[in-house]
Amino acid sequence: MIAPDLHCGDCRDVLASLDPASVDVVVTSPPYNLDLGYATYRDRREEGAYLDWMVAVATAVRRVMRPDASFFLNISGSSARPWLPFELIVRLRALFVLQNHITWIKSIATGADSVGHYKPVGGARFLNHAHEHIFHLTLDGTVKLDRLAIGVPFKDKSNIARRRHARDLRCRGNTWFIPYATVQSKAGKFHHPGTFPVDLPRWCIRLHGRTAPVVLDPFMGTGTTLVAGLLEGGHGIGIDIDPAYVAIARDRIAATISSFTPESLQ
Repeated sequence: MIAPDLHCGDCRDVLASLDPASVDVVVTSPPYNLDLGYATYRDRREEGAYLDWMVAVATAVRRVMRPDASFFLNISGSSARPWLPFELIVRLRALFVLQNHITWIKSIATGADSVGHYKPVGGARFLNHAHEHIFHLTLDGTVKLDRLAIGVPFKDKSNIARRRHARDLRCRGNTWFIPYATVQSKAGKFHHPGTFPVDLPRWCIRLHGRTAPVVLDPFMGTGTTLVAGLLEGGHGIGIDIDPAYVAIARDRIAATISSFTPESLQ
């Protein structure tokens, strides 16, 4: 097991120092430009400036991606600012192919029941926001994935033999229900306003389907993608501009490494 490389600084500067074509999987969630309360970063730029900045970051990411790499970009708008994810992905069309568009479902209601957590929305105009986007970007749109690595069993078992499947698994599809674990305070999310569950990057890494992948998160925050990379047998590279978050990520990674047993490393 190789401990991840952690870098504190502007991701554009750090990415410029990495070897070209050296990364297998990028999983990241950049600031959404929605006035979230980061410790040092001010999450509110003029929209054009924000989009220009994100294109510059994505250009730097593209340089370090292997030809068959995957870039999973998690981003969301808000009820008052719904266009931002779509404005950004259109701008990135000059750099990448949008190979898959995954909807991360954080809360869902079926019938009279509901599962998962969402952020309540006040007033009477908007529905509660219960999903985010994961844009799967590649260099040419031809990257082969291990779809069954995150597959689900068939509901109708007759489909296994009838459609000549080798095992009782089918593609999960492009809607992923991954709820947050319940926390009682901001400390449960490491005092970071934009964390995601560790299963999200784990599923992305598994779907990409490479053994011992190099996993990059240029906005690593508290290190969730790097923890996921360790759990999936990869080597991580994490970048964040806030030294406090880098310190938290380092502690989380150390705790993850210490939790491994000799049997789990075989």
